[in-house]
Amino acid sequence: MFAVTATQTDPDNPLAGLTLGEHPEPKAPDGWTTVTVRAAALNHHDLWTLKGVGIKQDQLPIVLGCDAAGVDEDGNEVIVHAVIGRGADETLDPKRTLLSELYDGTFAERVMVPRGNLVPKPSALSFEQAACLPTAWLSAYRMLFDKAGLEPGSTVLVQGAGGGVATALIALGRAGGYRVWATSRSEEKRERARELGADQVFEPGARLPERVDAVMETVGQATWGHSLKSLRPGGRIVVSGATSGAVPPADLNRVFYMQLSVVGSTMGTRDQLQRLAVFLEQTGLRPVVDRTMPLADARDGFAAMAEGDIFGKVVFTV
Repeated sequence: MFAVTATQTDPDNPLAGLTLGEHPEPKAPDGWTTVTVRAAALNHHDLWTLKGVGIKQDQLPIVLGCDAAGVDEDGNEVIVHAVIGRGADETLDPKRTLLSELYDGTFAERVMVPRGNLVPKPSALSFEQAACLPTAWLSAYRMLFDKAGLEPGSTVLVQGAGGGVATALIALGRAGGYRVWATSRSEEKRERARELGADQVFEPGARLPERVDAVMETVGQATWGHSLKSLRPGGRIVVSGATSGAVPPADLNRVFYMQLSVVGSTMGTRDQLQRLAVFLEQTGLRPVVDRTMPLADARDGFAAMAEGDIFGKVVFTV
């Protein structure tokens, strides 16, 4: 079958290890099933894998991709949950893994997954839209509605509008009744964030009209100081990833004096993915897709992500 794989890692030239071509068919063990992929979404995780983050050379080659929507062996339209683990919250299992880490991922014609990792795809969502949910949109859903501890009407600052998680945070926050503010270095992306639902947009580090109830932090080093300064007393920073570099140590004096809290957030559970799909079905909200392209053109999608030239999600069709 055709697949997109990582065959080597290089932190300076990650696309050097990106290989497109034939790959052995998956053979599902007991308790697993094979899904025919119709659409798969690109994430920073895939680029980091090519850089060698979280994977060793002896694990290669491996099919890239965490997210997919497709058809299972019984003909059902499904969304694939990317986290493989045990317990009521599989994301907290110390032995959890994601597709494309220990097991081949979704950038292929077919992928094998545990049967329990499948969620029914609402008919109102296209395969391309549904493929955006398992990582970026599910992470945003958990950050806002689980970890942030906010009531409707609260003010939320989203750092770094443009990426998949950030655009999901803006759209979900607006639909959830929050007042959403967003930052971006790009004037064009700030305007698109406003069109997506942000009430106000700012340049990075800008002084805000008032302090916010919560900050959604996915950028890391470049925005961390601004995130701390932007919170009201008792506010909360929800951290999920750091695309600009590791989050620096917190300013403990400020955290103590302002009674701030910093909480980490991972991707959500399968049950949360199912609720997210229903939320989109009921509200009419849809993921922002920057571009859709055939899986055979995946190199172009990876290059766009590496250059930061996207707003929303890159989706591959199979």
